[in-house]
Amino acid sequence: MELEVKIRIVLEAPPLEVDFGLQLGKGKDYETVQKQRSAGQDLFFHGSLTARNNRADGSPNFLGPLTQGPPTARFIYVDVGQCAGQRESCWSRRMKIPLTGIGWEVLKQAAKDEKMVLEARLQGTGRDGGPACGTVRPAAGWKLVRG
Repeated sequence: MELEVKIRIVLEAPPLEVDFGLQLGKGKDYETVQKQRSAGQDLFFHGSLTARNNRADGSPNFLGPLTQGPPTARFIYVDVGQCAGQRESCWSRRMKIPLTGIGWEVLKQAAKDEKMVLEARLQGTGRDGGPACGTVRPAAGWKLVRG
């Protein structure tokens, strides 16, 4: 079985004047897409994932240009500041957003209705007052919402 689902990542109130974007590709050959400079409002990033049923444990194996990491621990990177190409920024960070915990039932619902989106809402500001970085888990997990 293979399912295609739409996703949305929402960065809630990230710090002002910092660029954020989704990372496509791996290593030094990556590209930052959907770049946005924060004006203090929530930022929205859209994409899609393919979930394939080819893991020994039966969990979804997430595939596609946004996915990073090994099949058992896939994640998405949000590039921040210099990592997003903002040369004048004092920030050079990435957010690692885990895809773990997303099950087949919610994926089937998302794939069945084209108006449904799998959404992750994340704090855009870290404890140090700068952009969030490192592993950032959605407080409420990945939720199915109307897109």
